[in-house]
Amino acid sequence: MIDERTTTPYAALLLRLSMGTLFLAHGALLKLGTFGLAGTMGFFGSLGYPPILGAVVAIAETLGGLALIAGVGVRAVSLALVPIMLGATLQHIPNGWVFSRAGGGWEFPAFWTVLLLVQAGLGAGAHALDGRRLLGRRTATAAA
Repeated sequence: MIDERTTTPYAALLLRLSMGTLFLAHGALLKLGTFGLAGTMGFFGSLGYPPILGAVVAIAETLGGLALIAGVGVRAVSLALVPIMLGATLQHIPNGWVFSRAGGGWEFPAFWTVLLLVQAGLGAGAHALDGRRLLGRRTATAAA
């Protein structure tokens, strides 16, 4: 039996921190740091997408990663990141299964999509800024 008072909040925390770190790695370090905004936009353009979508994805992954790590708006952020991961899944489908293949397979972004949905269902979990004082104001969850 799962004791929701002790294990579930920490499981949600572990999931939230893990995904937040990965989104930061993909958004801030890879897309912005390694490729740069212009490179990321150029790559998205080479795939047939509007180049501005590359900037949107890089910024969303970076801000989403920070929000997940901090535990701010976790349910909404998780759901907002789902379309990005669905897009990544669709982009990788032609490469087949196994992400170590050239171009990467589709199972990693598909699994990441499922994890985002699980996080949205679980909520922020332990040690989240949601439900605590933010900028000197009590949030609705803290007041309840």
